[in-house]
Amino acid sequence: MQRQTTAESSEKVELSYRAFIGKLAKWVVLGCLIGLIVGTTSAVLLKTIKYLTDQREAHPFLLYLLPIGGVFIGYMYKSYGKDVEKGNNIVFENINAKGKVPLFMGPIVFLGTFLTHLFGGSTGREGAAIQMGGSIAEAFNRLFNIDQIDQRILLMAGVAGGFGSAFGTPLSGTIFGMEVAAAGKMRYEGLLPCITASFVGHYVTTAWGAPHDHFKITEVPEIALLSMLKVILVSIAFSFVSVFYCKLRHGVQKYSTQYLVTPMLRGFVGGILIIALAHLLDTRDYTGRGLKIVEQAFTGEVAPFAFLAKLVFTAITMGFGFVGGEAIPLFFVGATLGNTLSSIIDMPTSFLAAIGFISVFCGAANTPISCFLLGLEMFEGKALVYFFVACVVSYIFSGPNGVWPSQRIYEPKSRMLNFPKGETIDALSKRRKAQK
Repeated sequence: MQRQTTAESSEKVELSYRAFIGKLAKWVVLGCLIGLIVGTTSAVLLKTIKYLTDQREAHPFLLYLLPIGGVFIGYMYKSYGKDVEKGNNIVFENINAKGKVPLFMGPIVFLGTFLTHLFGGSTGREGAAIQMGGSIAEAFNRLFNIDQIDQRILLMAGVAGGFGSAFGTPLSGTIFGMEVAAAGKMRYEGLLPCITASFVGHYVTTAWGAPHDHFKITEVPEIALLSMLKVILVSIAFSFVSVFYCKLRHGVQKYSTQYLVTPMLRGFVGGILIIALAHLLDTRDYTGRGLKIVEQAFTGEVAPFAFLAKLVFTAITMGFGFVGGEAIPLFFVGATLGNTLSSIIDMPTSFLAAIGFISVFCGAANTPISCFLLGLEMFEGKALVYFFVACVVSYIFSGPNGVWPSQRIYEPKSRMLNFPKGETIDALSKRRKAQK
């Protein structure tokens, strides 16, 4: 009897081990497939955006077509994309709760992103990459009839693959996929498919020869009390700027939607405003991605209020219905603000530009760990301690705010922030307004 029990127990362990290996193999295969496709689409995205940017800079008159581009984007979303207007928020909602990501979200956001870049809207690219990653993951969910819990994990892998391949940062892409949907909670169940999709996506994008942006820190201060205090202070400032952007961006969207009833009209008016601002400031520096100004922020001087101008251009672009992404504009805001502050607090320019580059995005995205890794990958492992402190400070001081309203606050950033767990940023914002 004892021998029989031992044999049965051994058989159960063996079956459990086989099931475990099978599960791992499934996630590796699915992660590789997602990474392969997402990496290819990211390569198309990066190469196309670079080409369109070159065309716009070579033909300045294209900016005057931005209102027409806004009308077309508005019509496209009104006629074919009503279910995908919320962009990244749809992906995050479906990671947090049951539902399905529309398959056509990726192609629509790609086309909208290309038009926005061609005509000079102030936008980035990670939104297109994340939404395409979500659409591809959803396609696999339906193709292989994945169960409901695993569907969310595969969506996380799509986000990880999109982010990692779009910026050439596979480690931060891995963590971003597990961290972004619920601030304060790391979803480790998605680790294997996320790391597989992110690294495969990155290598595939690189194999296609897609360009990635590179910036360098030329000098890092020694770790000392005074330097650390300075970094903490400027990181608080960076977090406040990220909150200001989020408030302005969502405020612009709220009022443009309220008073301009059709997406086509919003796109047209938004395009007119961008043209007017460019003429008012007599520069095109704040249209498109603005990467030349970001490079300049690391190596020389930029206009003292360049960060504020870019912030306004981007809030109008995204708030009036154009699409693309907000990471690169936030990188711009942080790097140029860091450049401005470097002479005030006497710290190396490239160092403080890099701290701002990461901190402003961290405060808006509520993803401190992935932003810390983003800093390490983008800046060759320099300033490791300072990046970690800056991300923690920016994350805490940005409070219950963020650029993606559907992001859930799983745990409050401080016990002094007394609100229910699991609320979305949007729900918390409405609650605060109702209490006033």
